[in-house]
Amino acid sequence: MDYRQLGRSGLRIPALSFGAGTFGGSGPLFSNWGTTGVEEARRLIEICLEAGVTLFDTADVYSEGRSEEVLGAALEGRRDSAMISTKTALPMGDGPGDWGNSRPRLLASVDTALRRLRTDRIDLLQLHAFDSFTPVEELLGTLEILVRSGKVLHWGVSNYPGWALMQAIERADRHGWPRPVVQQVYYSLVGRDYEWDLMPLGAREGVGAMIWSPLGWGRLTGKIRRGTPRPGTSRLHETESFGPPVADEHLFAVVNALDTVAEETGKSVPQIALNWLTRQPTVSSVIIGARDEAQLRQNLGAIGWSLSDTQVQRLNAASTRDAPYPAFPYRRQEAFARLFPPMV
Repeated sequence: MDYRQLGRSGLRIPALSFGAGTFGGSGPLFSNWGTTGVEEARRLIEICLEAGVTLFDTADVYSEGRSEEVLGAALEGRRDSAMISTKTALPMGDGPGDWGNSRPRLLASVDTALRRLRTDRIDLLQLHAFDSFTPVEELLGTLEILVRSGKVLHWGVSNYPGWALMQAIERADRHGWPRPVVQQVYYSLVGRDYEWDLMPLGAREGVGAMIWSPLGWGRLTGKIRRGTPRPGTSRLHETESFGPPVADEHLFAVVNALDTVAEETGKSVPQIALNWLTRQPTVSSVIIGARDEAQLRQNLGAIGWSLSDTQVQRLNAASTRDAPYPAFPYRRQEAFARLFPPMV
């Protein structure tokens, strides 16, 4: 397993991490992801640890806390061999204090997560969404309390706009408080928006990326192709409206390129899509999920080999899309520079 430094922190994490969204399995979204119980979770965790996958990601909102509970129970006796990442901010109820990152909500959420996870520390706490109602100083001051207490070792964000992440970094540096070391983002061959704004920010400020839904919300499994109906077992029938949209023509162009590379390498379409992500700048870890042992072993086969430069270029060409203003794609910037060279 390849291990990478997470942002400007001392934490070294594996290139692949395991997403426990399949643990627990309740509610209209997460029951379609998986219904893994404690015993099966123990087996999946054992396989992960044997492969060097030592980081396990979950969230309080996953199956209304059940994912954290299953992960905590399955890690008993092996807690010191693993790192736990969890997230909070999304609504956990209908009350005014059941969402966001106010000081009372954040403190209570961490204590609840610790109980569910059966642990005394969270290695990586991530704010699951931007809360525009909580002042940044209140948020950062609360995180400083949690880090000083030892309940949280490192923190980061997920699904944050670039300006809000930059504001948090600036205020943390100003006050000498712990700064974010990670941003958990959606990034895939059919969703490269991360490259337009958040990737340059992460590279400049030392914020690593953990990638969620690296297979494009289940579209890059190798089962969806032009002219072929979606399999009846596809979770997209129930979950597509929850995830990021993808235009069909864009999806089919990427899948065609993946099929070509699959023929050349003998690797599966998901393995190629995951391997491509591990090569990208600022990417610290790609979160893989699995409903069962066979699927997990298939995903673990995404590392330990390399795509050729030609194959990477083929995938890049099929997946690149023009960015909206003002995040022009690099190729347009390069063309502009040729027409209007910089003044000396």
